[in-house]
Amino acid sequence: MTVTTRFAPSPTGSLHVGNIRTALHNWLLAKQASGRFLLRIDDTDLERSREEHVASIKADLEWLGLHWDGEERQSARFDLYEAEFQKLVTAGRVYRCYETAQELELKRKVLLGRGLPPIYDRAALALTDADHAAKAAAGEQPHWRFLLDREAPIEWNDGIRGAQHFDPAKMSDPVVRRADGSWLYLLPSVIDDVAMGITDVLRGEDHVSNTATQVQMFRALGAEPPRFAHEALLTGTEGKLSKRLGSLGVAALREEGIEPEALIALLARLGTSDPVDPALGVEELAASFTLAHFGRAPARFDEAELHRVNAGIVHRLPFARVAHLLPEGMDAGAWAAIRPNLSHIGEAAEWWQVVTGPIAAPALEGEDKVYLAAAAEALAGGAADWQALTGALKESTGRKGKALFLPLRLALTGMEHGPDMAALLGFIGRDEALARLRSAAA
Repeated sequence: MTVTTRFAPSPTGSLHVGNIRTALHNWLLAKQASGRFLLRIDDTDLERSREEHVASIKADLEWLGLHWDGEERQSARFDLYEAEFQKLVTAGRVYRCYETAQELELKRKVLLGRGLPPIYDRAALALTDADHAAKAAAGEQPHWRFLLDREAPIEWNDGIRGAQHFDPAKMSDPVVRRADGSWLYLLPSVIDDVAMGITDVLRGEDHVSNTATQVQMFRALGAEPPRFAHEALLTGTEGKLSKRLGSLGVAALREEGIEPEALIALLARLGTSDPVDPALGVEELAASFTLAHFGRAPARFDEAELHRVNAGIVHRLPFARVAHLLPEGMDAGAWAAIRPNLSHIGEAAEWWQVVTGPIAAPALEGEDKVYLAAAAEALAGGAADWQALTGALKESTGRKGKALFLPLRLALTGMEHGPDMAALLGFIGRDEALARLRSAAA
């Protein structure tokens, strides 16, 4: 059977780092097995779902290069949900309930007060047809619960967490449909996974309890559950779940100059024992992707590490990939010279400003000014490149090391560090370099 994974965001907001990691891991899992990666828009919440969020989700996935092989919208599948729901009604696996939220909370408190697990008591199962008719006549609309089989232990071998065991006798029958007829997450997701041929569900560990109930839903619908794997949630650098991670989206990362390759390189390995390597492309990342490398400890997301990975990515980007982002006049040679000093592509403009000028004149002492005057004479006298210039100055002044190179760099760039001067001098040009040396020596 072809490995088929899915990413199922709700279009009630933009994707954040945790969502992106889930999408990426499902994409890699499918790619590693030459399978299929599907996008399912979970928009059953018609009041909160927005088309602009759907467009944003797709744009973010495309920016990351996570192209999907098929797409479904839950809002277009209500007829399917209704048909499958009626099968469960006929089979007696869903039942009508009428308790209000306040009544349920009171039952919960009573059970807790007795030291018992706060699970639903299934009181609604005792209602007769006459009871239901009376409630309907009174205008009461039921919500529906899925009837768990309390005699069948719930078990699965989780791809990350290993053997999982749940006792359904200690679980509440989950509500699957509200009194207004709208759907909760659990049942439509199962129906879709069956209909879409999903073989592997990889998601966060906060869904483990959902999986326990959904395992029985799959079987109630006559289907084998897919393989499940639940990965540890992301934490921030402070060591706990971070509110910032819940708001840190693609737009914010792009604003900070993060490249999609950097985000993929970091998130692909986050939560595994594998090292993060900016040199690896998606093909290599997919080939090495395995659930066996994931641990159960929280996965720590460090923005500083993301920026370091980004620098490593930028240092490898070819000119063709960045040409449209570079300042006018900056060619492939200039990009090759400047990129080792960049953390983000946007910084290229700052370094190109060093080439094109003007630059701030450095504050130098008397001996260095004399030295720069000699440098100007050497350049005017025919020292055509950096090697010739520094070679002539070393011989004539006896300077070496920092004393030889730093005043020249300061005079020519206004900076104490930066790209290789041998390459940079050629882009600055002889006339402009001569003017800068003379200005610094004045």
